[in-house]
Order: sequence, then structure tokens, then C-alpha cells
Amino acid sequence: MSANTNNKILLVEDDQNFGDVLRSYLEMHDYDVTLATDGAAGLESYHKGEFDLCIFDVMMPKKDGFTLAREIREKDQTMPIIFLTAKTMKDDVLQGFKIGADDYITKPFNSEELLYRIQAILKRSRSKADPRDDVKEFTLGKFHFNFPLRILTYDPEGAEEQKEKLSPKEAQLLRMFAVYKNDVLPRSEALTKIWGEDNYFTARSMDVFVTKLRKYLKPDENIEIVNIHGNGFQLLVKEEEEANNG
Repeated sequence: MSANTNNKILLVEDDQNFGDVLRSYLEMHDYDVTLATDGAAGLESYHKGEFDLCIFDVMMPKKDGFTLAREIREKDQTMPIIFLTAKTMKDDVLQGFKIGADDYITKPFNSEELLYRIQAILKRSRSKADPRDDVKEFTLGKFHFNFPLRILTYDPEGAEEQKEKLSPKEAQLLRMFAVYKNDVLPRSEALTKIWGEDNYFTARSMDVFVTKLRKYLKPDENIEIVNIHGNGFQLLVKEEEEANNG
């Protein structure tokens, strides 16, 4: 499980012994690790260097991991952050994800599992930096979607085009589906980015918006939004050739 040597990790852990062991383990797998032993020192290290991923203990002197993450989120919305904690309290987990955590691992944990999670997050992070994130207009089957104007246009051959003006949240959700086209859109990611938090009520609200989008997209039989149980949704768009062969 070799990693790219360019991957720099900021590890902030107040247990010096544990921090040293974890840093050595990650360095064995070709990560470049900077270790700080309290939140204040962690913030200082963050400002001094450039990192691909941060791993923060939650309970730390001078500045806890959540506070440190909030301060970094003010500067950088996309920096991947993993929280380490001995706590398994649901409220702590929720708080971590509200701040924008990419993952949350409770101690003790399997070192190899941590490696896999780091690799998955870095891979996802690189895909988030995809140029598609800057795209404002999308072609989805027989639909054209203009995100800034929030206009969804159905333009079938030989028939009159139809335009639908979407609400702000409908447009945001459809844009995320379009960026993730034919890939799974994690429910938690959509909820935190559009609704600001992931809970029962926002999840029910998202379901209502998914139903609305399905209705808008129904005229094109080659487009479907499917539920991925326990994970999220997937906007499936069959391309013309694929549809004809099918």
C-alpha cells in the first residue's frame, strides 16, 4: 500500500508517544507527516506548510480539534479532515461532520484501516478538485441545465422545448447530481453542503427534493435517479448509443 510521496499530512495529537508511533507508521507508507502536540501548535504548523490532509485528535490542550478544524474551514473549505477520538458519543460524531469532517475514527483503531481511509479521502479530494466543479451548464440526456439561471430545458428532437425554473435548493441538488453523474452522490455530502447539516429532518427534506427532480426529469426515459441503500443517490444517464443498443 504505497502512497504518493507528495501527500503531506498534518497530524495533531496531544499524546506524544501515540503521535510518534502514528507518524512513523504513516511515514513507512510514504506519507510526509508533520506532528504537532496541541491545537495551537497545529494551527501554526498549518499556516506554515501546505498539506493534502489533516488528522486531528478531538480532546487537546490550548485548542481542541473541533475548534482547530473550524478555524481551518474558514480559510479552506476543501481541506480533508479526519478526527481521532476516544469518544463514541453520537453528538460528537455529528458535531464533527457539521464542521465538515471527511471521516471520524475512534481509538483504538486498526492502522491498516486508517491507511485505506486516508487513501479513499485523498482520492475523493482529487476528484473534488476536478474541473467539473467549475462547470455552470450541463447536458443530461435531452435536458440542458443552466445552473446560474436555475433553468432546466427539455429539448427533444422534433418537439417543442420546455423550460422549468428551479428553486435554489432544487438547482443546487441537481448540480451536485450532474457533477456526480453516473457516480454515487453520498447523502451526507449533499445534506451538509446544501442544507448545512445532516439529520433526520434535513434527510426527509432532501427526499422531497429528489422526488421533485425525478418528476422534472421524467420526460427523458434514459435518465433515472436511483436510491443507493445506506449511502445516497445516483443520477444514471444512458448515453444515446447505449440507449439505442439497449
